[in-house]
Amino acid sequence: MNTLSAFSPLPPSQTSLAREPLTLQVSLDDPEQSATSRDYPIVIGSGLLSQPSSFQELPKAHTALIVTNTVVGPLYVRALQEALTPHYARVLVLTLEDGEGAKAWATLNVVFDTLLEHGCDRQTVLFALGGGVVGDITGFAAACFMRGVPFVQIPTTLLAQVDSSVGGKTAINHPLGKNMVGAFYQPRRVICDLDVLGTLPGRELSAGLAEVIKYGPIADMAFFAWLEHSLDALMDKDPVALAQAVARSCEIKAWVVGQDEREGGMRAILNFGHTFGHAIESALGFGVWLHGEAVGCGMVMAAELSHRLGHVDRAFCDRLQALIARAGLPVKAPDLGAEVYLEHMRLDKKSQAGEIRFVVIRQPGVAQVSSAPDALVRQVIEHCVHLP
Repeated sequence: MNTLSAFSPLPPSQTSLAREPLTLQVSLDDPEQSATSRDYPIVIGSGLLSQPSSFQELPKAHTALIVTNTVVGPLYVRALQEALTPHYARVLVLTLEDGEGAKAWATLNVVFDTLLEHGCDRQTVLFALGGGVVGDITGFAAACFMRGVPFVQIPTTLLAQVDSSVGGKTAINHPLGKNMVGAFYQPRRVICDLDVLGTLPGRELSAGLAEVIKYGPIADMAFFAWLEHSLDALMDKDPVALAQAVARSCEIKAWVVGQDEREGGMRAILNFGHTFGHAIESALGFGVWLHGEAVGCGMVMAAELSHRLGHVDRAFCDRLQALIARAGLPVKAPDLGAEVYLEHMRLDKKSQAGEIRFVVIRQPGVAQVSSAPDALVRQVIEHCVHLP
Protein backbone atom coordinates (compact mmCIF):
# COMPACT_ATOMS: atom_id res chain seq x y z
CA MET A 1 0.00 0.00 0.00
CA ASN A 2 1.27 3.46 -0.88
CA THR A 3 2.11 5.64 2.10
CA LEU A 4 0.71 9.16 2.37
CA SER A 5 3.53 11.64 2.70
CA ALA A 6 3.65 13.63 5.93
CA PHE A 7 2.02 17.04 5.76
CA SER A 8 4.32 20.00 5.39
CA PRO A 9 3.42 23.49 4.17
CA LEU A 10 4.33 24.36 0.60
CA PRO A 11 7.74 26.03 0.34
CA PRO A 12 7.64 29.80 -0.28
CA SER A 13 8.64 29.28 -3.91
CA GLN A 14 5.44 27.33 -4.57
CA THR A 15 2.81 29.08 -2.51
CA SER A 16 1.65 31.36 -5.32
CA LEU A 17 1.89 28.58 -7.94
CA ALA A 18 1.83 31.37 -10.51
CA ARG A 19 5.10 30.76 -12.33
CA GLU A 20 5.44 27.05 -11.75
CA PRO A 21 2.18 25.10 -11.28
CA LEU A 22 2.15 22.09 -8.98
CA THR A 23 1.36 18.79 -10.67
CA LEU A 24 0.08 15.80 -8.70
CA GLN A 25 -0.50 12.40 -10.25
CA VAL A 26 -3.52 10.15 -9.81
CA SER A 27 -2.04 6.67 -10.23
CA LEU A 28 -4.60 3.98 -10.97
CA ASP A 29 -2.93 1.22 -12.92
CA ASP A 30 -1.27 -2.00 -11.94
CA PRO A 31 1.76 -2.06 -14.27
CA GLU A 32 1.58 -5.85 -14.44
CA GLN A 33 -2.00 -5.87 -15.70
CA SER A 34 -2.46 -2.78 -17.85
CA ALA A 35 -0.57 -1.83 -20.99
CA THR A 36 -2.40 1.49 -21.36
CA SER A 37 -2.05 3.92 -18.48
CA ARG A 38 -5.11 5.63 -17.09
CA ASP A 39 -3.04 7.79 -14.75
CA TYR A 40 -3.69 11.50 -15.07
CA PRO A 41 -2.38 14.75 -13.64
CA ILE A 42 -4.00 17.30 -11.35
CA VAL A 43 -2.45 20.65 -12.25
CA ILE A 44 -2.78 23.37 -9.61
CA GLY A 45 -1.76 26.95 -10.28
CA SER A 46 -2.75 30.48 -11.21
CA GLY A 47 -3.96 31.59 -14.62
CA LEU A 48 -4.13 28.05 -15.99
CA LEU A 49 -7.57 28.31 -17.55
CA SER A 50 -6.54 30.91 -20.13
CA GLN A 51 -3.20 29.32 -21.10
CA PRO A 52 -3.15 27.13 -24.25
CA SER A 53 -0.21 25.23 -22.73
CA SER A 54 -2.55 23.86 -20.04
CA PHE A 55 -4.27 21.78 -22.71
CA GLN A 56 -1.32 20.36 -24.61
CA GLU A 57 -0.97 16.61 -25.07
CA LEU A 58 -4.65 15.85 -24.62
CA PRO A 59 -6.33 13.43 -27.04
CA LYS A 60 -6.39 14.73 -30.61
CA ALA A 61 -9.82 15.70 -31.91
CA HIS A 62 -11.57 17.98 -34.36
CA THR A 63 -14.17 19.18 -31.84
CA ALA A 64 -14.18 20.23 -28.20
CA LEU A 65 -17.36 20.86 -26.23
CA ILE A 66 -17.23 23.12 -23.18
CA VAL A 67 -20.06 22.38 -20.74
CA THR A 68 -20.62 25.20 -18.26
CA ASN A 69 -23.50 26.93 -16.48
CA THR A 70 -25.24 30.31 -16.39
CA VAL A 71 -23.10 31.56 -13.49
CA VAL A 72 -19.63 30.41 -14.55
CA GLY A 73 -19.99 30.77 -18.30
CA PRO A 74 -20.13 34.57 -18.45
CA LEU A 75 -17.01 34.78 -16.31
CA TYR A 76 -14.66 32.28 -17.92
CA VAL A 77 -15.97 30.58 -21.04
CA ARG A 78 -14.46 33.05 -23.52
CA ALA A 79 -10.99 32.71 -22.01
CA LEU A 80 -11.26 28.92 -22.15
CA GLN A 81 -12.47 29.02 -25.76
CA GLU A 82 -9.45 31.07 -26.75
CA ALA A 83 -7.09 28.72 -24.92
CA LEU A 84 -8.60 25.67 -26.67
CA THR A 85 -8.73 27.18 -30.16
CA PRO A 86 -5.06 26.35 -30.98
CA HIS A 87 -5.83 22.68 -30.25
CA TYR A 88 -9.27 22.12 -31.80
CA ALA A 89 -10.77 23.22 -35.13
CA ARG A 90 -14.18 23.64 -33.51
CA VAL A 91 -14.91 24.67 -29.90
CA LEU A 92 -18.58 24.42 -28.95
CA VAL A 93 -20.20 25.74 -25.78
CA LEU A 94 -23.20 24.37 -23.91
CA THR A 95 -24.54 26.44 -21.01
CA LEU A 96 -26.69 24.64 -18.44
CA GLU A 97 -28.83 26.01 -15.65
CA ASP A 98 -27.04 26.46 -12.33
CA GLY A 99 -27.81 24.44 -9.23
CA GLU A 100 -28.21 20.94 -7.86
CA GLY A 101 -31.53 20.58 -9.65
CA ALA A 102 -29.63 20.35 -12.93
CA LYS A 103 -28.21 16.93 -11.95
CA ALA A 104 -31.04 15.11 -13.69
CA TRP A 105 -31.87 12.98 -16.74
CA ALA A 106 -33.27 15.97 -18.60
CA THR A 107 -29.98 17.85 -18.34
CA LEU A 108 -27.98 14.80 -19.37
CA ASN A 109 -30.10 14.51 -22.49
CA VAL A 110 -29.41 18.16 -23.32
CA VAL A 111 -25.69 17.29 -23.45
CA PHE A 112 -26.39 14.28 -25.70
CA ASP A 113 -28.66 16.38 -27.94
CA THR A 114 -25.90 18.96 -28.38
CA LEU A 115 -23.28 16.35 -29.22
CA LEU A 116 -25.50 14.60 -31.75
CA GLU A 117 -26.89 17.76 -33.35
CA HIS A 118 -23.33 18.94 -34.06
CA GLY A 119 -22.20 15.61 -35.45
CA CYS A 120 -19.67 14.95 -32.69
CA ASP A 121 -17.74 11.70 -32.87
CA ARG A 122 -16.03 9.47 -30.34
CA GLN A 123 -12.83 11.57 -30.47
CA THR A 124 -14.68 14.68 -29.29
CA VAL A 125 -13.26 15.99 -25.99
CA LEU A 126 -15.60 17.38 -23.34
CA PHE A 127 -14.46 20.10 -20.93
CA ALA A 128 -16.33 20.55 -17.65
CA LEU A 129 -16.10 24.22 -16.69
CA GLY A 130 -17.92 24.71 -13.41
CA GLY A 131 -18.55 23.24 -10.00
CA GLY A 132 -19.48 19.75 -8.93
CA VAL A 133 -22.79 19.64 -10.77
CA VAL A 134 -21.21 20.55 -14.12
CA GLY A 135 -18.36 18.12 -13.49
CA ASP A 136 -20.72 15.25 -12.64
CA ILE A 137 -23.02 15.87 -15.62
CA THR A 138 -20.15 16.27 -18.08
CA GLY A 139 -18.28 13.23 -16.79
CA PHE A 140 -21.39 11.04 -16.88
CA ALA A 141 -22.19 12.24 -20.41
CA ALA A 142 -18.60 11.50 -21.48
CA ALA A 143 -18.85 8.01 -19.99
CA CYS A 144 -22.02 7.26 -21.94
CA PHE A 145 -21.69 9.06 -25.29
CA MET A 146 -20.62 6.54 -27.93
CA ARG A 147 -19.62 4.31 -24.99
CA GLY A 148 -17.00 6.75 -23.77
CA VAL A 149 -15.24 9.90 -24.95
CA PRO A 150 -12.42 11.79 -23.21
CA PHE A 151 -13.16 14.65 -20.83
CA VAL A 152 -11.24 17.19 -18.79
CA GLN A 153 -12.23 18.67 -15.43
CA ILE A 154 -11.80 22.44 -14.97
CA PRO A 155 -13.38 22.96 -11.53
CA THR A 156 -14.32 26.52 -10.60
CA THR A 157 -15.44 26.02 -6.99
CA LEU A 158 -13.34 25.10 -3.99
CA LEU A 159 -15.48 22.03 -3.35
CA ALA A 160 -14.98 20.77 -6.89
CA GLN A 161 -11.24 21.46 -6.85
CA VAL A 162 -10.60 19.56 -3.63
CA ASP A 163 -13.07 16.74 -4.09
CA SER A 164 -15.57 16.08 -6.88
CA SER A 165 -13.27 16.76 -9.86
CA VAL A 166 -10.76 14.11 -8.74
CA GLY A 167 -11.39 10.39 -8.75
CA GLY A 168 -13.82 9.71 -11.57
CA LYS A 169 -17.14 9.59 -9.77
CA THR A 170 -19.84 10.90 -12.10
CA ALA A 171 -23.57 10.85 -11.44
CA ILE A 172 -26.99 12.43 -11.52
CA ASN A 173 -29.53 12.50 -8.70
CA HIS A 174 -32.70 10.45 -8.40
CA PRO A 175 -35.72 11.74 -6.45
CA LEU A 176 -35.10 8.98 -3.92
CA GLY A 177 -31.38 9.57 -3.45
CA LYS A 178 -28.35 11.65 -4.32
CA ASN A 179 -25.88 10.42 -6.98
CA MET A 180 -27.77 7.17 -7.42
CA VAL A 181 -27.31 6.92 -11.20
CA GLY A 182 -23.79 7.26 -12.53
CA ALA A 183 -20.49 5.71 -13.51
CA PHE A 184 -16.86 5.57 -12.50
CA TYR A 185 -15.15 7.36 -15.38
CA GLN A 186 -11.81 9.08 -15.00
CA PRO A 187 -10.94 12.44 -16.59
CA ARG A 188 -7.83 12.84 -18.71
CA ARG A 189 -6.70 15.88 -16.70
CA VAL A 190 -7.84 18.11 -13.84
CA ILE A 191 -6.98 21.81 -14.12
CA CYS A 192 -7.34 23.69 -10.81
CA ASP A 193 -6.96 27.40 -11.55
CA LEU A 194 -6.71 29.09 -8.16
CA ASP A 195 -7.56 32.50 -9.62
CA VAL A 196 -11.19 31.52 -10.19
CA LEU A 197 -11.70 31.10 -6.44
CA GLY A 198 -11.48 34.87 -6.09
CA THR A 199 -15.00 35.24 -7.54
CA LEU A 200 -16.49 32.55 -5.31
CA PRO A 201 -19.40 33.74 -3.10
CA GLY A 202 -18.91 33.32 0.63
CA ARG A 203 -21.51 30.58 0.96
CA GLU A 204 -19.85 28.54 -1.80
CA LEU A 205 -16.45 29.03 -0.19
CA SER A 206 -17.76 27.70 3.11
CA ALA A 207 -19.33 24.73 1.35
CA GLY A 208 -15.95 23.89 -0.19
CA LEU A 209 -14.21 24.14 3.16
CA ALA A 210 -16.38 21.29 4.44
CA GLU A 211 -14.69 18.93 1.99
CA VAL A 212 -11.28 20.34 2.91
CA ILE A 213 -11.91 19.87 6.63
CA LYS A 214 -12.96 16.22 6.22
CA TYR A 215 -9.44 15.22 5.14
CA GLY A 216 -8.11 15.92 8.62
CA PRO A 217 -10.21 13.49 10.68
CA ILE A 218 -9.97 10.72 8.08
CA ALA A 219 -6.29 10.93 7.17
CA ASP A 220 -4.16 13.81 8.46
CA MET A 221 -4.54 15.54 11.81
CA ALA A 222 -1.45 17.67 11.13
CA PHE A 223 -3.35 19.15 8.19
CA PHE A 224 -6.36 19.57 10.48
CA ALA A 225 -4.23 21.56 12.92
CA TRP A 226 -3.00 23.71 10.02
CA LEU A 227 -6.63 24.37 9.06
CA GLU A 228 -7.43 25.47 12.61
CA HIS A 229 -4.53 27.93 12.41
CA SER A 230 -5.23 29.09 8.84
CA LEU A 231 -9.02 29.17 8.67
CA ASP A 232 -9.29 32.96 8.89
CA ALA A 233 -6.91 33.30 5.95
CA LEU A 234 -8.92 30.75 3.97
CA MET A 235 -12.16 32.61 4.72
CA ASP A 236 -10.48 35.77 3.42
CA LYS A 237 -9.50 33.90 0.22
CA ASP A 238 -5.82 34.35 0.89
CA PRO A 239 -4.15 32.83 -2.21
CA VAL A 240 -1.29 31.26 -0.26
CA ALA A 241 -3.68 29.51 2.13
CA LEU A 242 -5.97 28.41 -0.70
CA ALA A 243 -3.02 26.99 -2.64
CA GLN A 244 -2.02 24.94 0.39
CA ALA A 245 -5.57 23.71 1.08
CA VAL A 246 -6.19 22.66 -2.53
CA ALA A 247 -2.80 20.99 -2.91
CA ARG A 248 -3.00 18.90 0.27
CA SER A 249 -6.65 17.97 -0.27
CA CYS A 250 -5.90 16.76 -3.80
CA GLU A 251 -2.84 14.90 -2.56
CA ILE A 252 -4.89 12.98 0.01
CA LYS A 253 -7.71 12.25 -2.42
CA ALA A 254 -5.30 11.03 -5.10
CA TRP A 255 -3.64 8.77 -2.50
CA VAL A 256 -6.99 7.20 -1.55
CA VAL A 257 -8.32 6.84 -5.10
CA GLY A 258 -5.07 5.30 -6.28
CA GLN A 259 -5.62 2.44 -3.84
CA ASP A 260 -9.36 1.96 -4.30
CA GLU A 261 -10.71 3.45 -7.51
CA ARG A 262 -14.19 1.92 -7.36
CA GLU A 263 -14.89 2.21 -3.65
CA GLY A 264 -14.50 -1.44 -2.84
CA GLY A 265 -13.06 -0.58 0.57
CA MET A 266 -10.77 2.26 1.57
CA ARG A 267 -12.26 4.92 -0.74
CA ALA A 268 -15.44 4.91 1.32
CA ILE A 269 -13.65 6.93 4.02
CA LEU A 270 -13.94 9.95 1.69
CA ASN A 271 -17.66 9.87 2.51
CA PHE A 272 -17.13 10.94 6.12
CA GLY A 273 -20.23 12.98 7.00
CA HIS A 274 -21.92 12.13 3.70
CA THR A 275 -24.38 9.48 4.90
CA PHE A 276 -26.04 11.96 7.24
CA GLY A 277 -25.40 14.81 4.80
CA HIS A 278 -27.01 13.13 1.80
CA ALA A 279 -30.06 12.37 3.93
CA ILE A 280 -30.36 16.06 4.79
CA GLU A 281 -30.02 17.07 1.12
CA SER A 282 -32.56 14.62 -0.23
CA ALA A 283 -35.09 15.07 2.60
CA LEU A 284 -35.02 18.87 2.44
CA GLY A 285 -34.98 18.86 -1.37
CA PHE A 286 -31.83 19.09 -3.45
CA GLY A 287 -30.44 22.62 -3.43
CA VAL A 288 -32.06 23.85 -0.20
CA TRP A 289 -28.78 23.17 1.58
CA LEU A 290 -25.60 23.19 -0.46
CA HIS A 291 -23.78 19.87 -0.56
CA GLY A 292 -20.92 21.20 1.55
CA GLU A 293 -23.34 22.58 4.14
CA ALA A 294 -24.97 19.18 4.50
CA VAL A 295 -21.57 17.47 4.71
CA GLY A 296 -20.41 19.91 7.38
CA CYS A 297 -23.41 19.12 9.55
CA GLY A 298 -23.08 15.45 8.63
CA MET A 299 -19.53 15.40 9.95
CA VAL A 300 -20.75 16.72 13.31
CA MET A 301 -23.27 13.88 13.39
CA ALA A 302 -20.76 11.25 12.27
CA ALA A 303 -18.28 12.41 14.92
CA GLU A 304 -21.01 12.14 17.55
CA LEU A 305 -21.73 8.60 16.37
CA SER A 306 -18.00 7.81 16.54
CA HIS A 307 -17.99 9.07 20.13
CA ARG A 308 -21.03 7.01 21.13
CA LEU A 309 -19.44 3.93 19.59
CA GLY A 310 -16.48 4.51 21.92
CA HIS A 311 -13.89 5.49 19.31
CA VAL A 312 -13.19 9.17 20.04
CA ASP A 313 -13.58 11.39 23.07
CA ARG A 314 -15.85 14.39 23.53
CA ALA A 315 -12.92 16.76 23.10
CA PHE A 316 -12.42 15.57 19.52
CA CYS A 317 -16.11 16.12 18.70
CA ASP A 318 -16.01 19.61 20.17
CA ARG A 319 -12.83 20.44 18.27
CA LEU A 320 -14.28 19.33 14.95
CA GLN A 321 -17.60 21.07 15.57
CA ALA A 322 -15.81 24.31 16.44
CA LEU A 323 -13.83 24.30 13.19
CA ILE A 324 -16.93 23.52 11.10
CA ALA A 325 -18.81 26.37 12.76
CA ARG A 326 -15.90 28.77 12.19
CA ALA A 327 -16.04 27.87 8.51
CA GLY A 328 -19.57 29.26 8.37
CA LEU A 329 -21.23 25.87 8.10
CA PRO A 330 -24.31 24.61 9.96
CA VAL A 331 -23.63 22.30 12.88
CA LYS A 332 -27.21 21.88 14.14
CA ALA A 333 -29.12 19.20 12.25
CA PRO A 334 -32.53 20.04 10.75
CA ASP A 335 -35.42 18.50 12.67
CA LEU A 336 -36.70 16.08 10.05
CA GLY A 337 -37.61 13.29 12.43
CA ALA A 338 -35.35 10.31 13.06
CA GLU A 339 -37.39 7.99 10.86
CA VAL A 340 -37.01 10.32 7.87
CA TYR A 341 -33.24 10.32 8.36
CA LEU A 342 -33.15 6.53 8.62
CA GLU A 343 -35.36 6.09 5.57
CA HIS A 344 -33.08 8.22 3.41
CA MET A 345 -29.88 6.75 4.85
CA ARG A 346 -31.00 3.23 3.97
CA LEU A 347 -30.81 4.35 0.34
CA ASP A 348 -27.16 5.35 0.77
CA LYS A 349 -24.80 3.55 -1.62
CA LYS A 350 -22.76 2.15 1.29
CA SER A 351 -25.84 0.35 2.71
CA GLN A 352 -25.79 -3.42 2.49
CA ALA A 353 -28.97 -5.50 2.61
CA GLY A 354 -30.79 -2.57 4.20
CA GLU A 355 -28.11 -2.07 6.88
CA ILE A 356 -26.83 1.49 7.03
CA ARG A 357 -23.05 1.79 6.89
CA PHE A 358 -21.40 4.90 8.31
CA VAL A 359 -17.92 6.33 8.00
CA VAL A 360 -16.76 6.79 11.58
CA ILE A 361 -13.51 8.01 13.07
CA ARG A 362 -11.71 5.11 14.72
CA GLN A 363 -9.13 7.52 16.09
CA PRO A 364 -8.31 11.06 14.96
CA GLY A 365 -6.74 10.74 11.51
CA VAL A 366 -8.05 7.20 10.90
CA ALA A 367 -11.51 6.36 9.55
CA GLN A 368 -13.42 3.16 8.91
CA VAL A 369 -16.82 2.03 7.67
CA SER A 370 -19.07 0.66 10.40
CA SER A 371 -22.67 -0.24 11.09
CA ALA A 372 -24.54 1.08 14.11
CA PRO A 373 -27.79 0.12 15.85
CA ASP A 374 -30.78 2.21 14.76
CA ALA A 375 -31.41 3.11 18.39
CA LEU A 376 -27.94 4.65 18.69
CA VAL A 377 -28.36 6.53 15.43
CA ARG A 378 -31.65 7.96 16.72
CA GLN A 379 -29.80 9.20 19.82
CA VAL A 380 -27.21 10.90 17.61
CA ILE A 381 -29.91 12.59 15.53
CA GLU A 382 -31.77 13.74 18.63
CA HIS A 383 -28.57 15.15 20.13
CA CYS A 384 -27.59 17.03 16.98
CA VAL A 385 -31.06 18.41 16.34
CA HIS A 386 -30.98 20.03 19.78
CA LEU A 387 -27.49 21.49 19.71
CA PRO A 388 -27.48 25.10 20.91
